[in-house]
Amino acid sequence: MIQTHQQKLTFEEYLNSESDTDNYYELIDGELIALPPESEPNCFIARYLLFAFVSQGLVPLRLISTHECEVIVPILRESDAANRYPDLIILNPEHIMLTANRMTITLDMPPPRLVVEVVSPGRVARERDYDCKRTQYAAIGIPEYWIVDPQEQAVTVLQLESDRYLEVGVFRGEGAICSPTFPQLNLTVQ
Repeated sequence: MIQTHQQKLTFEEYLNSESDTDNYYELIDGELIALPPESEPNCFIARYLLFAFVSQGLVPLRLISTHECEVIVPILRESDAANRYPDLIILNPEHIMLTANRMTITLDMPPPRLVVEVVSPGRVARERDYDCKRTQYAAIGIPEYWIVDPQEQAVTVLQLESDRYLEVGVFRGEGAICSPTFPQLNLTVQ
């Protein structure tokens, strides 16, 4: 990651800032950290999931986004980012008006219906998707969180119960992915 800002920003300053680039940033300890571009395999998986949800008539195209919707999350550990860009996010209809000026889900908005993260290679990426993001997404009440792990060729589906995620299942191969939010989904890991 590349640091792009020397002065520490408050969260309000970050939200009110206007970027003159097409880059995405995480705010970590008051510093803007530029996110690297996504890999082709991760982008393909996110696009394929978008296609599956839309083509099966489960989600209107306008309510699903890949890589560009920012979610504000609480900082629960010292090195946590204050914002995340999920690989895929399914919004609620009320988010259309709420994100008209900025594609950001803030803490005072209702949570999205589903968030999917595609795990990038490496220990840090695994810890971030399996642990950090998991606790941050649970803290803002996202009802369902998927972790798509290309290295393990598995999809972990988690459902929010009270204030933490419980595992619905780890799906592999030809096994159908079971989604509590979208029970009519017809999709396998393969």
